[in-house]
Amino acid sequence: MLLRPTKWLVRLLLLWMLLALVVAFWGPASSAWQGAGLGIGVIALFDLIVVLASRRTEAERSLPGRFAVGVSGEVTIRLLNQSGRARHLTMFDGVPEKSHAELLPWRGWVKKGGFVDVTYPVVLNERGETSFGKVHLLESSPLHLWARSSKVGEEGVTKVYPNYQPVLRYALLAMAHRQEQSGIVRKNRAGLSRDFHQLRDYQQGDSLSQIDWKASSKRQTLISRDFQEQRDQSVILMLDCGRRMRTLDGDISQFDHCLNSMLLLSYVALRQGDHVGILSFGGTDRWLPPVKGAQAMPTVLNHLYDYETTPHPSDFSEAAERLLRYQRRRSLVVILTNLRGEDSSELREPLRRLRQQHPVVLASLREEGIGEMMGRKVQNFEDALGYLAAEDYAATREVTLSQLQRDGIVTIDETAKNFPVALANRYLDTRERI
Repeated sequence: MLLRPTKWLVRLLLLWMLLALVVAFWGPASSAWQGAGLGIGVIALFDLIVVLASRRTEAERSLPGRFAVGVSGEVTIRLLNQSGRARHLTMFDGVPEKSHAELLPWRGWVKKGGFVDVTYPVVLNERGETSFGKVHLLESSPLHLWARSSKVGEEGVTKVYPNYQPVLRYALLAMAHRQEQSGIVRKNRAGLSRDFHQLRDYQQGDSLSQIDWKASSKRQTLISRDFQEQRDQSVILMLDCGRRMRTLDGDISQFDHCLNSMLLLSYVALRQGDHVGILSFGGTDRWLPPVKGAQAMPTVLNHLYDYETTPHPSDFSEAAERLLRYQRRRSLVVILTNLRGEDSSELREPLRRLRQQHPVVLASLREEGIGEMMGRKVQNFEDALGYLAAEDYAATREVTLSQLQRDGIVTIDETAKNFPVALANRYLDTRERI
């Protein structure tokens, strides 16, 4: 608790000091000046004693269960006045750093023995578990000569999730032409993994391998087995959390771009009936065993919301060994990273080992700035150096991608703007060939 004089007490003291000038030139006014000083002191002391003796205002915070990054959420503070007089308060909540709460601070009256609910919008800009500090209150004394500052209430903890809804809406619109998203039932195609669906009467054109001879003998008519596409495949998303993913691409890091794309792919895969598992590497080594069904999306969100990058290098060999231990069933493996030209020697062998057991997609997020630098008009020597560096960087990446493609690895190399749609489309294309 901290007490400080208000502007009203300061003004009274300044006025009293100005009266001292009058006393200096007119002696008879000294008695009045002394009396004024005594009166100000008595009033200020009385006001101070009252505010010290009164019970402080309490605060209770109500937080939503979750926030989304960059999306406004409402927080409610209940201010309880347990004293016998109305109070004028200034309130500022202990919002986390890098958040925005435009309606704070709040100022108003709370009647005696009553309460006021203050609801304000706040935008949180960092993922993960975040804390709200205690509520900061500034309470005026009855005569407004003193202000008591205090921190009340309890700290609150909430979760901040990635906001993948804009990416999801955009990507689903971009893929609206695909049959998978329009609800059209696709016919079975040669080479697809198929599961038994039902028995039905034989139709002209059915192959002999489709006929169920046991059922046909019982019913004395030809019965065929009907199949449907296998819908319980597994998709394992391997997320690079190493230092290379810290590069800013626009307003957010490449890591967060990849995270949003992962959430989109998880949503699409779960809707397709596939299992989704997640393995992270590069300093954050976590594993989510495959889950299935649209109702599993909260599980994916709860697993990913507090992922962060680390200063560690990305060890692709160790990540591949972990995945081969955890996931023995044949699955579509999607690796999300930022490919570098120097990765060729340390990346090809781990991916080859994975490729022996699983189909592999390497999804690399390409920096927007590289294309911009290559497209910029060269006007001086510095521009020429920048262009040549970007050209060499892009060419080295292209060589590495070509080598991986010859090894049977499916690759994606897109900027942040196109990355989510490219990733979802490549998944839908690749799963048809598993």
